[in-house]
Amino acid sequence: MGLAVILSLAAPPAWAEDPEFTVDFDVERCKFLPSGRDNPYFSLHPGDRLTLAGDDDGEAAKVEITVTAATKNLSFTTADGAAVTVRARVVEEREWVDGELVEVSRNWFSRCRQTNDVFYFGEEVDFYEDGEIVGHGGEWQAGVDGAQPGIIIPARFLLGARYFQEQAPEAMDRAEHVEMGLTVRAAGRRFASCVGVVETSPLEPGDESIKVYCPGVGLVVDNDVTLTGFRRD
Repeated sequence: MGLAVILSLAAPPAWAEDPEFTVDFDVERCKFLPSGRDNPYFSLHPGDRLTLAGDDDGEAAKVEITVTAATKNLSFTTADGAAVTVRARVVEEREWVDGELVEVSRNWFSRCRQTNDVFYFGEEVDFYEDGEIVGHGGEWQAGVDGAQPGIIIPARFLLGARYFQEQAPEAMDRAEHVEMGLTVRAAGRRFASCVGVVETSPLEPGDESIKVYCPGVGLVVDNDVTLTGFRRD
């Protein structure tokens, strides 16, 4: 009897307390694939690379996102008790400020074959100062400390959709679809039919991240940085 009372009073994960954002994605129904360009907004094809640059509060910022040849195997149990094993692609993101490397993250993504939604299963993070690693804040992995995967971006863009991208005590990014049919000029080209996403987090109330994705390319605008080049192998 005492155990039952304790369980009923246990606080749910923070991501489960916001009914406006989807948290249950039925991942156990997906066959996950760690490669392909079937999602128009997010490539998992090894060798593909995006480079973005811009001015961030007076400092020159540069971001490079590379789909690596590496994969990672993950196993976890869903909130419903289903056991899931996934092979995820490692996508590396490097960030420089005024020419100095400040962050390297290795993110784990895989594509649901049934929907082509790209799921996010966690990341390793290294923060740098003066060439030395000084921290790993924001690291998480599905299955560790109750963490569950989220969707980085679905293949079908529905205006007004809201969902969690990360579901972990230390990482709770969530997305809202806010615009469609955008035209963006970047990297010397004109991109049409682009979409706008606003990202927020319960861990950082009031902060917003504005992103624009364009079909056939992927991320074109990320706050103050804009696409300057991309490579498709």
